[in-house]
Amino acid sequence: MSAPLQAATVATALACGLVAGVFFAFSTFVMRALERQPGTQGMAAMQEINRTVINPWFMVAFAGGAVACVALAVVAVMRWGEAGSPWLLAGGVVYAVGCFGVTVAANVPLNDRLERVAPGAADAAGRWSAYVTEWTAWNHLRTVAALAAAALLCVALLAGD
Repeated sequence: MSAPLQAATVATALACGLVAGVFFAFSTFVMRALERQPGTQGMAAMQEINRTVINPWFMVAFAGGAVACVALAVVAVMRWGEAGSPWLLAGGVVYAVGCFGVTVAANVPLNDRLERVAPGAADAAGRWSAYVTEWTAWNHLRTVAALAAAALLCVALLAGD
């Protein structure tokens, strides 16, 4: 594996790991804490989190990681005979589909629906409860996918030496 490809793989693995850590925190304690808030205070807090997560710092790791994973997958296909290529491809696809794709297809639509719920609405508590259950289940998948992608990219680095 060339030095530039190694550097790109390390940076991408770190981005995947960072995103996995953020999602892990939400799956293991943030959502539980929000769910335990009185009334719909947790829902209002989650709505604010969903607004503030769209920032350059998070987007570089999350979306930049997705772009980098797709690029590494393309490189892997172009260099298929080289050591580490299957692992690069696997890592890139796992993150692109299991983390980024799940976010776009499941978590973001759930967030968009939650945004339209007024915390004081009659059905807000029930909608919040359903949101927590469904969003967290999808988030577990994103967590595992991001962590698996980081691990697969690390294996690619080891195999590529």
